[in-house]
Amino acid sequence: MKPPLHLILLQPEIAPNTGNIGRMCAITGCVLHLVHPLGFKIDDAKLRRAGMDYWHQLDVRHHADWEAFLASPGRPERLWLFSTRATQGFWDVRYEEGDGLVFGSESSGAPEPVHAFVGGARSVKIPHFNELTRSLNLSTACGIATYEALRQVKHGA
Repeated sequence: MKPPLHLILLQPEIAPNTGNIGRMCAITGCVLHLVHPLGFKIDDAKLRRAGMDYWHQLDVRHHADWEAFLASPGRPERLWLFSTRATQGFWDVRYEEGDGLVFGSESSGAPEPVHAFVGGARSVKIPHFNELTRSLNLSTACGIATYEALRQVKHGA
């Protein structure tokens, strides 16, 4: 069965964020790709606690780096990079089944090679309604993005 979406986390640093995202992926049937290096050990107790007992139900794939992800079999063909630098809103694009949603690390976002590969046409942002903060928490941003993409995929919106 084809997964509805793939979530790609680039060098995530905070175990509870990754655990929350893993839990969401297990519930929604999405594949989670972790692009190393990680800022925590995969057996970290905080990761297990955030992911709770869902981690064993999760299709999680590890990649040594961005190039290894790109070379991996079964990776999504269409990628959408979520970035605060994008000008296009995430509501303004059409997601398709099997798309990949790419998120940078908590402290530094996506590296330049990822921006260059995905390109501006596939870079999107979640709007800010004030200028008080730089960005949303990673797990919050992944949840918002995933459920909008799933809404479109599942309901043809």
